[in-house]
Amino acid sequence: MKQILVLLIVAAACQQCSYSQSSKTKIAKMDTINKKNNPVYSNTDTSKVNLSDEEWKKVLPEDIYYIARMKGTERPWTSKFEGFNEKGTYYCAACGNALFKSDTKFESGCGWPSFYEPISKESIIYTEDRSVGMVRTEVQCGRCKAHLGHVFDDGPKPTGLRYCINGVVLDFAKAKEAEKKFNEKKEEKPN
Repeated sequence: MKQILVLLIVAAACQQCSYSQSSKTKIAKMDTINKKNNPVYSNTDTSKVNLSDEEWKKVLPEDIYYIARMKGTERPWTSKFEGFNEKGTYYCAACGNALFKSDTKFESGCGWPSFYEPISKESIIYTEDRSVGMVRTEVQCGRCKAHLGHVFDDGPKPTGLRYCINGVVLDFAKAKEAEKKFNEKKEEKPN
């Protein structure tokens, strides 16, 4: 009886892992994030975004919606950002919120883009995740609450953290573009 119970638990865990890493959705290309049809996408607006599920379905491509709103997971080593080494800033693909600087990205070997520190304390929200039979810390966008991935305590110095992020929910601006957007954001804030 114990063997059957163990087999059922293992089978359920494998099924969950297989489902969360399925290829139901296409991997987003950098040019498929249609920012023009997304009224909340902004690299300078920091106001909180609260859209209904139906509204998100209308503005997000299917692959981004699956990860960001349904808490999906892209398959490992399929992210366009896995071996990506450009200098700049990573943004939330759902709302445009600044998340990570490229100089905090590192190769963790886990199959997903990894960072050791977010761009600011406000850029990330941490929530407990008890799915797939374990306790993990989920990271969400601080502006729109999109599911980004998870954070683990096995990263490099100086933080010792590894933010394991789904590349589908990341957007990127090269350093000069990112600096310009950051300066525009600073100018918009009242003193």
